[in-house]
Amino acid sequence: MKIPVTLKHKPVIASEDYEHIDGRYAYNSDAKGISLGLAQWNDRGRLDISAKVWRYTGEKWSRQSEELPLHRIIDLAILICRTKLYFREEGYRYQKMYDPDQPVIDRIGLQGDAMTVGVCTENPMIDEDIKLFSQALSNDDELLGERLSVLARILKEMGY
Repeated sequence: MKIPVTLKHKPVIASEDYEHIDGRYAYNSDAKGISLGLAQWNDRGRLDISAKVWRYTGEKWSRQSEELPLHRIIDLAILICRTKLYFREEGYRYQKMYDPDQPVIDRIGLQGDAMTVGVCTENPMIDEDIKLFSQALSNDDELLGERLSVLARILKEMGY
């Protein structure tokens, strides 16, 4: 299925068969494509690149299609990687899978400041939810691991 090119997001690079590889939703996904292009929020004289996940309901393109700036996607990848590392190397050491007295996992320097990564202790169900989260992360280990290996290879090819 071809993604729309007449909407505000202007695709430049696209994967129009994304539903075939959409993780556990593969071959049964409403995410029909992903693209990199000119952002829908661009003002005159200002150009930003964004990534978009194109969702199709079976009848029309969904308003739930998401568009994100590239740096936020990379920030999410950083958060995913640091989270996986935490559960692999640290989380299991604690009875609750985290230290309630020190819920901050890491501070990752970015742009002269830092991204704080921590357990969301404001969640009233955190003690149960963190166990469910850890199990789901473990269940998806092969799926995520394959993608992280590909990402690591490409980053190495790019010199990072």
